[in-house]
Amino acid sequence: MKPAGAAPQALLSVADGVFLTIGMVVGVGIFKLPSLVAANTGGSGEFLLAWALGGLASLCGALVYAELAARRPETGGEYAFLAHGLGRGAAFVFAWSRLTVIQTGAIAAVAFAFGDYASEILRLGRHSAALWAALAVAAVTALNLAGTRQSKALQKLVQVALLGALALLAVAALALGGAPHAAPRAPEGASFGLAMIFVLFTYGGWNEAAYLAGEVRDARRNMARILVSGIVLVTALYLLVNLAYLATLGLEDMRASRAVAADAVRRVAGDKGAVLLACLVCVAALTTMNAAVFTGARTSWALGRDYALLAGLGAWRASGSTPANALLLQGAVTLALVAAGSATPDGFGAMVAYTAPVFWTFFLLTGATLLVFRFRARDAGAPAQAPGFRVPLYPLVPAAFVATCALMLWSSVDYLRNPVYGPKFGLMALAGIAVMAAGVPLYLFARKR
Repeated sequence: MKPAGAAPQALLSVADGVFLTIGMVVGVGIFKLPSLVAANTGGSGEFLLAWALGGLASLCGALVYAELAARRPETGGEYAFLAHGLGRGAAFVFAWSRLTVIQTGAIAAVAFAFGDYASEILRLGRHSAALWAALAVAAVTALNLAGTRQSKALQKLVQVALLGALALLAVAALALGGAPHAAPRAPEGASFGLAMIFVLFTYGGWNEAAYLAGEVRDARRNMARILVSGIVLVTALYLLVNLAYLATLGLEDMRASRAVAADAVRRVAGDKGAVLLACLVCVAALTTMNAAVFTGARTSWALGRDYALLAGLGAWRASGSTPANALLLQGAVTLALVAAGSATPDGFGAMVAYTAPVFWTFFLLTGATLLVFRFRARDAGAPAQAPGFRVPLYPLVPAAFVATCALMLWSSVDYLRNPVYGPKFGLMALAGIAVMAAGVPLYLFARKR
């Protein structure tokens, strides 16, 4: 598949990386979850504070990842960080989990959201959402197989359209809706901690930029710019959009809304705006999927490069500069998860439950890896400063990030006791954990080979 010496090329600029980062973060969450955040906050100020804190927590994580990427500027992201920090076993199980649970499950979840909204425009029969989801997975995978230049060009084009549409929606809603409306106190049973879980889910995806380190020009210096710029821009956009929701609906109507973006658009543009919104959500889903497919295959490529048992995944196709075999396998696994999710009452919710415990387990371990690197440097008498970038306010920033990950991990398991969500999605969560655990004996076998 690849000629001798074929390897990732440094084709991505800072702007390319920022576009991909924003594409991973700004997805369907901003159209679905603000109503749940509103239901768990006591006023407009607290509601906006939750979104600002979500941006701050994500920025802490981005700073941690920027130093990790400066220390290990390789294609493979967390796989490379874990391998050098916690050992090859942890890295192998992570890469296995990313291929079978984390990344493929996330792509399938976004594909289901795309399918739901695409079905509002054109239904494809009884299983319309699943069919649209499968078509989207196949199309985005094919685009990435065509090559890095093609996928990044589409990402820029679609991202500009999405951000422009979101900004236009927000400005129109603010102009027509006026100032945010006052709201009564939070309903009984509300929890600010639960609100933060939904907020952080909406901010999820910024870490994917770490997988670009081996393909970014001057990665030791530019990865920090990509991560920090992406998070700051996303935080500003989220605050603007949520201000628009408040101005248009008010917090009380947001709490009662099942589709807060649709209700806001209906107030501004009438029922015909629902079709416009469906198109906007589809665009958001496609940008997220493209960035996730692009970065996800890089971990599998790194895994195949390191283990003879999976050597086929380590083939890098010089034409197009893309990990072709890894992309094909990732697409096949994602399509299998789409098929499994189509058998549940809510494919999107099933995929979130399937991925969440595994995702936050490795996010926590990756944050701890920076502490390991720093301790090693101190014990060896070497300077703690990483080439190109160093986390400010160490160790407070990494500690805040690790604590946030621990809270999210607990929440992703604890919610299974919920009488509503537990019976619906408990088996999916347990399936994700079981698939992750299967990586341990697979690693032992691969190590012997």
